[in-house]
Amino acid sequence: MAKKISKPTASRGTKMRGLRGKNVLITGASSGIGEATAVRFGEEGANVAINYYSGEERAKKVEESFRKSCSIIEKSGCQSLLIQADVSKLSEVKKMFKKVIDSWGRIDIMINNAGVQKKAPSHEMSLQDFMQVISIDLVGPYYCCREAIKHFLSRKGGGIILNNSSVHQLIPKPEFISYSLAKGSIDNLTRTLALEYADKDIRVNTVAPGAILTPINPWRKDPKKRKEVENHIPMGRAGASEEIASVFAFLASDDASYITGQTIFVDGGLTLYPEFKTAWASE
Repeated sequence: MAKKISKPTASRGTKMRGLRGKNVLITGASSGIGEATAVRFGEEGANVAINYYSGEERAKKVEESFRKSCSIIEKSGCQSLLIQADVSKLSEVKKMFKKVIDSWGRIDIMINNAGVQKKAPSHEMSLQDFMQVISIDLVGPYYCCREAIKHFLSRKGGGIILNNSSVHQLIPKPEFISYSLAKGSIDNLTRTLALEYADKDIRVNTVAPGAILTPINPWRKDPKKRKEVENHIPMGRAGASEEIASVFAFLASDDASYITGQTIFVDGGLTLYPEFKTAWASE
C-alpha cells in the first residue's frame, strides 16, 4: 500500500516574507503542480494570473480554490485572472503579459510551469511530436522569460522568474528524448539568465520535481506501476503537488533573496543514485 502523504499547507508554518500583495503569473496552472502553486500563493496573500491552454472549466475550479485559500488570509480576498494562451506561440505570450500588466500594472513573479511529454523510442519519435514538446517545454519558457525580463527592466524593483523542470534534467529518460532535452536545457536557461541579470535585481531559479502524483504521470492510478516507481525513491513514496508548490513559494519570497541560478531538486532522494545505497561497487 502506498504511503499516505500529509499535504503541507501555509497555515501549518510561518508565512513566507514578501509575498502578500505580489502579482504572480503561472503558466499551465489548471491542474497538478500549477494548480497547487496557485492555491499556495493564494494562502500567501498574492494575486495570481492562472494561465491555461485548454480546459476552461477546470481552470475556473482552480480559480475558485485559489480564492478560497486566499480568503483565509485576506478577508477581502485576492485578485485573480484566467488567461487562455498557448505558451509555444510568442504572439499569445505577449497578449498574456499585456493582459496581466494592463489589469494589475505590474508582474512581480513569473512561474513557467506548462509542460507536456511524448513517449517513443528515440529513433522512431516523429518530428512533429519532438517539436511539440520542445516548443512547449523549452521555447515557451524562453518566451515567457523574455517578456518577463523586458517588463522587469522597464520599471523599478526587479522581479523573479521560477522554472519548473524535472529530475530528468539530470537523469536520462529513455524513450522521452524531447522531454529530457528540454528539461536539461531549462537548467542552462536558468543559469544563463540568472548570471546575465543578477545585477538588475532579477532572480532566476528552477524547481526540479521527482515522481509527483499529477495527471502527467498515469502510473499514479495503477498500484503495481506506482509501487515500481516508488521502489526507486529513497523516501519510499511519490510526492504531492503541494510539496512542490511550497518550494516555489520559498524561492519567490524574501526568505530566498540571496538565491539565484540554482536548481532545487524536490524528489525524495531520487537524484542520490539510490542503487548505490547498497555498496555493491566497493565490496
